[in-house]
Amino acid sequence: MTEKFIAPSILSADFTRLGDDIRMLNRSDADLIHCDVMDGVFVPNISFGVPVIQQVSHIAIKPLDVHLMIVNPDPYIDVFKQAGATFLTVHYEACTHLHRTIQQIRKADMKASVCLNPHTPVHLLEEIITDLDMVLIMSVNPGFGGQTFIESSYAKVSRLKELILARNAPALIEVDGGVNFETGKRLYDAGADILVAGSFVFQSGSPEETISRLKRL
Repeated sequence: MTEKFIAPSILSADFTRLGDDIRMLNRSDADLIHCDVMDGVFVPNISFGVPVIQQVSHIAIKPLDVHLMIVNPDPYIDVFKQAGATFLTVHYEACTHLHRTIQQIRKADMKASVCLNPHTPVHLLEEIITDLDMVLIMSVNPGFGGQTFIESSYAKVSRLKELILARNAPALIEVDGGVNFETGKRLYDAGADILVAGSFVFQSGSPEETISRLKRL
C-alpha cells in the first residue's frame, strides 16, 4: 500500500495564534506544513512572505512545503531556502525557463516541485518529470481557500501517475484544493501521495483528529 501524506495549509490557520497552530501540527500526524505565498499579481490575493516563514521555521519540526504563487520566482529561491523551506514549488505558468528554475532549486539544496493550474495539462511536464521531486496539482483555481473541488482533477492525477510510472520518475503527487474525506479518498485512489488541506483541517472541531482521519482514508 502506498504511504499517504498530509500537508496542512497554514493559510487557514489563526494568525493571531499561529505559534499555537504550528505546535499543534508538530504534535499531529501531519507530514509537511504547507505555506502558500501569494503576491497579488500571479493570483488575485496576497498572503504572507519570507518573515512569516522564517518565524514558522523556528517552531516547526515538520518540513516546510512552500508553494510560490508569484511571478518570476527565480530571484527568491535562495531567500526561501534561508527562510527554512524544504520543498519549493513554482508554477509552470510563472516560469519562462522552467528547467533552469528547477536546477536552481536543486542547487539550493531543496526539493524541487512544479505546480499545474487547473487549465494546464499534465503532458507539458514530459521533458522535466524526471528532474522533479514533486508535482502539485491544483484542484481549485489558486488564490483563495475554501473553494469547490474541480471534478476533473481525479483524471488529471491519474494521467500524471501514468507519466511518472512510464518515465520511472521519483516525483510525488500532491493535490491542493477542496480536499475532504470524500475527495481525499478518491484522490489517493487516483494516485495522489500528498493531500493539502487548509480550511477542512483548521475549521474542524478537532484539527489533529481530522489530520489523522485523512491519513487513514
